[in-house]
Amino acid sequence: MPKNSLQGVIVPLSGILRCGVLVLLAPTILSQEALAQHKAPAPLAPPAGKPKAYQVHRATEPAVIDGTLNKREWKHAKWTDDFVDIEGVVKPKPRFRTRAKMLWDDHYLYIAAELQEPDIKATITRHDAVIFHDNDFEVFLKPLPEQDGYFEFEMNALNTGWDLYLDKPYRYGGHADNSFELDGLKTAVALHGTLNNSTDTDPGWTLEIAIPWTAFASRQSVPQPHEGTTWRINFSRVEWKPGNPKEDNWVWSPQGVVNMHVPERWGYLVFKK
Repeated sequence: MPKNSLQGVIVPLSGILRCGVLVLLAPTILSQEALAQHKAPAPLAPPAGKPKAYQVHRATEPAVIDGTLNKREWKHAKWTDDFVDIEGVVKPKPRFRTRAKMLWDDHYLYIAAELQEPDIKATITRHDAVIFHDNDFEVFLKPLPEQDGYFEFEMNALNTGWDLYLDKPYRYGGHADNSFELDGLKTAVALHGTLNNSTDTDPGWTLEIAIPWTAFASRQSVPQPHEGTTWRINFSRVEWKPGNPKEDNWVWSPQGVVNMHVPERWGYLVFKK
């Protein structure tokens, strides 16, 4: 390249951010000025209100992970608020109800969710596939709020999961580590209706997740929580509408933008006795 030509650098992996994953595009040549701008994320839209908070109480007994929520151990756990659009109340109310509840004990964080779904659908059966190509339920966890890294887990109505670790948000140059596994994770789904049968109307599906405190150890040294420990957490539901090429994104604590990878806008998980 002649000396008076545009001097640039090659950015090997540029892409656009979808709600759950970075979609890679072709390599891009950027000038030094453009590269500086590329590294600095664009300002975000104003937050959609104050992040929500959930007080998670200790379980009186270990939860049996089978996907059903009518068990004794869940009886006194409170539901979250119903999920809203990812951008908040400026967008229409979700078509179907979604809510979650949580418990903890000496070994696990337990998560349960109830998803109203008139036509339960799921096709993906390969672990660590891009689960949000199906309707799905997603968990975003930041056990160490002061650090950049965080964890994501997605699952569909077939109980197929995708777990990954991000060293920092995509807009700061973060990378998704799909080799990460939540060691010891337990999950289950209960279908209340028929799967992949559009001739009837289904009530929906429920799920349970048990994440051991040791599951994060390969990426972060996360202490076991105690009374008063606070994590950042959010939940997302991806819902595809027939004939619509764009998915709906419904969440517990609204982000204000169509981007789940803004951990500072997630809700707070406060551990209580």
